[in-house]
This record gives sequence, C-alpha cells and structure tokens, in this order.
Amino acid sequence: MHSRPSRPARWWARTLILPVVAAALIAGSGTAAYAAAEDTEPPSTPGPITVVDTTANSVLLTWAASTDNVAVASYQVSQIFTDIGIMRSTPTNSILITGVLPSRTYTFGVWAVDAAGNRSTAPPSLRFTMPPGDSQPPTAPAALAVRLVGETSVSLGWSPSTDNVLLAQYEVLSIAPAGNTVVARVPLLPPAYPSTSASVAGLTPGTTYTFAVRALDEAGNYSALSDPVTVTTGRAPEPTPACTARYRTVSQWPGGSQVELVITNTGPAAISGWTLVWSFPSSQRIVSIWGAALVSQTEGTVTVRDVRHNATIRPGGTVAIGYVARGSAVPTAFALNGQSCRAG
Repeated sequence: MHSRPSRPARWWARTLILPVVAAALIAGSGTAAYAAAEDTEPPSTPGPITVVDTTANSVLLTWAASTDNVAVASYQVSQIFTDIGIMRSTPTNSILITGVLPSRTYTFGVWAVDAAGNRSTAPPSLRFTMPPGDSQPPTAPAALAVRLVGETSVSLGWSPSTDNVLLAQYEVLSIAPAGNTVVARVPLLPPAYPSTSASVAGLTPGTTYTFAVRALDEAGNYSALSDPVTVTTGRAPEPTPACTARYRTVSQWPGGSQVELVITNTGPAAISGWTLVWSFPSSQRIVSIWGAALVSQTEGTVTVRDVRHNATIRPGGTVAIGYVARGSAVPTAFALNGQSCRAG
C-alpha cells in the first residue's frame, strides 16, 4: 500500500496565513467604509477671505482654516467674473490665482470639504477689483433716438459705447435747468446680453422732456453724455361725457325767457339720484323751474336736483327741465353729479 507523500511546510503556511490576511483586509476595508459613511458632520465655516498680495495678473487669497470632527481634506475656491465661473481646489487655507486681468472685478468664495465629502457653508463672498485702476472712460453713446411715445412713458434707443475693459451699465438722464436726474438704468452684466434701449415711465401727459444717455464701465468711469433728444408725451384722451345737455329757448321777451333743458344719460349704468350744475351770468336769475328742484344760484352758478319721480335716469334715458328766467343768456358748462356733460 502506497503512502501519500507529505507536503512541504511552506504549503501549510500559505494555507493558514492567506485566509487570515484576506479576512483582515476585508475587515479593515469594511471598517474604513463604515467610518466614512458614518461621518456626516461638515467642517466649520472658513474665516473671511483676505487678499494678501496682488500683481497685474494674479491675486493671493487666504482665510482662517476650518475645523472638522475628522479632518479637512481640501478647500474649494470659486472665481466669478460676470457670467463666467471657475472652481479651484487647494489643500491649504490659501491659494494663488493667476490669469486674472487688471481692473476687472472678481467675486471669490471658499468652502471646506472633508474626506467624506461633507461641505461647509461659505463665508461672505469677496468682491475685489484688480489693480491698477482703470481710468479710461467709455465712449459716449451715439444716435440717441425716440422709438415710442406714450402718455406717461417714452422708449429710447441708441448706438453702443465702447470701453478698454468692460462696460457695466447705461444711465438715462432727464436734462433740466434745475439739474440732471437719472431716470433709468440698463445693466450690462453679464455682457453676453447687451442692451441699448430703455423705457422711461412715470411721465406727465402732454409734457416736454429732454433726455441723454451715458455709459459706465466696471471701474466706475462715466462717459460723456450723448447728444440730447427732446420729446413731448401724448395727451390723455378727454373722458367720455357721462351725459349730454340740450337746451332750447321756448319763448323770449324783453328782460326774460323760457328755456327747456333735456339731460340724457350716455353712460353704461343707471343714474340714481342726480344733481345738475350749469353756468350763466350772475345777472340772470331763475324765476320759476319745473322738472327739478332749485338748490342754489350764486356767482353765476345754478344747482338743481331731481324731484323723486325722475331721480333715476336709465342708460340712454332722459329727463326734461324747464325754467323761466330774468334775462336770456345761454346756459353753459353742464355737469351731472360732478361729471361734465356735452352741451348740445
């Protein structure tokens, strides 16, 4: 009977050691993953962002370091110029940003991130204008023109200005002897959607205005004013009379006359209770009246009111009033319940 040859001692070592090592690796990996999954606490907010140094094309930023229950892994730093954003990462609480341009204004933000991916809140962003200061103003807007005219608003348009760096906005000014006033602003940031038009509202109907436009760049330099343009707003339409008042001289004699008034409701709603006022010379006096009750006649103004049976005037309906007066002047300026009537 043959016996099985014995295996070398190294085989036994491999047989026993490899499972132990594998188990240890698996256990260690599970522990790390478990620990990372359990870390949900974000780092503290970094301190305020501070500019340490600048050159014509770089800026060195720093901030107070964040703390974390495990460890801060890195800081994310955002850089925004108009509508262009760049995100950077640094392992320390400072960063040198290159490729920036003189006289441009950038906005920087910073967040701390730990190994588990938890992100802190951000401190107030820093808005910083790179040196040297831009002292060159934009060119003045050209060809200012009126596009639309309303009763209380005007629409204006012009040709664009140019600038050595970047335009920030246009301002429309109302030009007056007492001083110029900015009445509209047109922001140009982001620069991808420039606009060379504006509407000025809140104007008075039937009034003449003079406007001019100027440009402002991002460094705060103003252009010269454009050539001015003068425009007169439209007049508001006269309100539609709520009534008409027709008068007829029935008879006339020396020193007196008899007159008939017919009042028509031209409005869309019924009139319930009415007072009628008209004018004629103060020397003329009403002696008697029917179809209405005399309220007063002073300083050339006569006021009468309804007499119950004709208190309601339906749309399109009429009421007749007759009177005898000393004198024969024509009545004028009729108003029914405070609204002017068209005379006929």
